Amino acid sequence: MIDIISKIDENELLQIAGSLEQNSEHPLAGAILEKVNEEKIELVKVEEFQSVSGRGIQGIIKEKTYFGGNLAYMQENKIALQEIENEVKEFLMQGKTVLYFAKEEQVIGAISVADTIKESSFEAIEKFKKENIEVVMLTGDNKEVAETIGEKLGLDKVISEVLPQDKEREVAKLQEQGKKIAFVGDGINDSPALVKADVGLAIGSGTDIAIDSADVVLMKNSLLDVVTALNLSKAVIRNIKMNLFWAFFYNCIGIPIAAGVFYLGFGLKLNPMIGALAMSLSSVCVVTNALTLRRFGTHKGKACIDPKHKKIKKEEKKMTKTIFIEGMQCNHCKMTVEKALGAIEGIEKVEVNLEDKKAVIEMTKEIEDSKMKEVIEEAGFTVK
Repeated sequence: MIDIISKIDENELLQIAGSLEQNSEHPLAGAILEKVNEEKIELVKVEEFQSVSGRGIQGIIKEKTYFGGNLAYMQENKIALQEIENEVKEFLMQGKTVLYFAKEEQVIGAISVADTIKESSFEAIEKFKKENIEVVMLTGDNKEVAETIGEKLGLDKVISEVLPQDKEREVAKLQEQGKKIAFVGDGINDSPALVKADVGLAIGSGTDIAIDSADVVLMKNSLLDVVTALNLSKAVIRNIKMNLFWAFFYNCIGIPIAAGVFYLGFGLKLNPMIGALAMSLSSVCVVTNALTLRRFGTHKGKACIDPKHKKIKKEEKKMTKTIFIEGMQCNHCKMTVEKALGAIEGIEKVEVNLEDKKAVIEMTKEIEDSKMKEVIEEAGFTVK
């Protein structure tokens, strides 16, 4: 949801904002471009475009310099914001992120974007807490916005107004305290922290840089996958320890017998052929036990290794559907459609092709066409 404060014509502000943001890879840029597409506003050419990581963007439109970004970026460029200060405060108190826009040294308006918190995020954080895992949010957002969202989610700690390098430093501070850090991110600004963390997890719909920087890529846009990854890693460690125990136990008994240690005292000995067979069986047992991890999955929201669950997974049928969509012009449009459709329960994978103007959807259950059409139209596009 977008709210606009404008000191000029609202459509003109959207045109300037959209023209600047079409060159940005920030997630909020996508929300602004959605609104621009919805209002059918034509974008204009931007010259000498610059992006300052964690701050904002600027460029020249019709021989005038325009700025767009957060409060710190406006202050750096000596742009007075008193004209819209009171209106902006209301949005900040509601937990909305505000982007300011200025022409030369004069503020021309602000656009606020409300972050929608997924139900799966509440569930994931609750599961983390049950595992005694501390959940910290690192964000470049305004302090008031970050604290409002943090309070809604019940987070242990919120660190706001941080630059990309600050995220990396905060991760390093926690590591110095002896803590193991798993960092989840999807943007360019998250890349340094993803590399610094003990385990970096990137959201599959995130930027290429974030995906390249991470150790693990989550294919679905859900924090519940982080819980699954955690439980899977625990299951792997348990499996390794079990294999090591039985391998040592097996060899501690078998090797002395094969070496004739007990022959003089007890007359125990082992035929070399039987010994070779026993060693082979040892390897077979270890590999067979490791293969039980193939049955790992989530059943009723819980990680499990259950033969019955394997049967359930086999019975799931995947269906594919192709939707042709008008109005998609750039990667932001692509990400918006993927995010909107991916949020529907039952949709496992979404692939958008900008050239063919279509989305190919993989589903685990039948979903009504009207529901998908509604979601796409709410995002500002038209189903052909």
